[in-house]
Amino acid sequence: MSRNGMYQWQITELDKEFTLVEKPIPTLNENEALLKVAGCGVCHTDLSFWHFGVQTKHPFPLTLGHEISGTVVMGPAEWIGKKVIVPAVLPCGECELCKCGRSNICRNQLMPGNDFDGGFASHIKVPFKYLCEVPPSTLLKYSLEQLAVIADAISTPYQVIKKSELHKDDLAIIIGVGGVGIYGAQIAKIFGAKVIALDISNEKLDIAFSLGIDSALNIKDLDIKTIKEKIKEISKKLFAPKFGWKIFEFSGTKAGQQLAFNLVTFASTLSIVGFTMEKLELRLSNLMAFDAKIIGTWGCKPELYPEVIDLVANGKLEIGELIETFPLSKINEVFKNTLDHKYSKRSVLVPDFN
Repeated sequence: MSRNGMYQWQITELDKEFTLVEKPIPTLNENEALLKVAGCGVCHTDLSFWHFGVQTKHPFPLTLGHEISGTVVMGPAEWIGKKVIVPAVLPCGECELCKCGRSNICRNQLMPGNDFDGGFASHIKVPFKYLCEVPPSTLLKYSLEQLAVIADAISTPYQVIKKSELHKDDLAIIIGVGGVGIYGAQIAKIFGAKVIALDISNEKLDIAFSLGIDSALNIKDLDIKTIKEKIKEISKKLFAPKFGWKIFEFSGTKAGQQLAFNLVTFASTLSIVGFTMEKLELRLSNLMAFDAKIIGTWGCKPELYPEVIDLVANGKLEIGELIETFPLSKINEVFKNTLDHKYSKRSVLVPDFN
């Protein structure tokens, strides 16, 4: 924060470059805090807002970024100086959905970089009610900027894996082990599942395999029938169940979703995590015939964040080798390279104007 204000990288319209602007230090209300941003991850949702025409709730100009870690520098005395993660979804805590345990889809929710200016900035003003404090012990292992990925890339798969009712020795099929799916694969293994990772990148599959998953399959140029037969062969070698497969679609592609649906078998649960604007034609009667189900997920309710931080702090979940940091001033280059699939790791932008 400069003497006169703070810095943000804004977009003014679709597909335009981010522009650096300086704004005055904001006035806080009784429910808000000001954070000095440590890091902000680049998510596919940000690409969707910037390039693919997905509408933000707040009109442009807008500062994107919802995967945020930082230090509280203004606000209630008890929060000053605390290192925190900002949940990507900030619920109201009072509505019917919040009270029935579905706060992640609170209709009064606020999302940084969507409802208000987000984390691609030197500082951000946020409601402090659901900020998640990072214990000092966690910071002995990882830097605060690295921990920004907890806000979405780790917490989102954690929530959906819990929702899927994944049990020990279940077969978990992870489609897409990129910036989010790689954490989903690790979390499924932590839950005790036998994990098969599917992707079209040998590099990503090698990383997943090095992190302890049971099997990896490159599905590039394979048709759905061949993929299904290979999974049956692998599951047999793993002594995994023939039925009740837990399928997690992380790729956010039409092909990935088509494959995921076609892998549904008796008593399966298909979880849709990746997002695409493309549409599929499906025979939903398969769900009836297989007594299967499909579930979605949106963000992660704040109540689960401490559990995620514990996994990271205890060394059960590896994040350090899966993150690449860049100066925030390189935001235009990073977004273009991300769109062109030039990175194999999750990008975290670190403010260099603080």
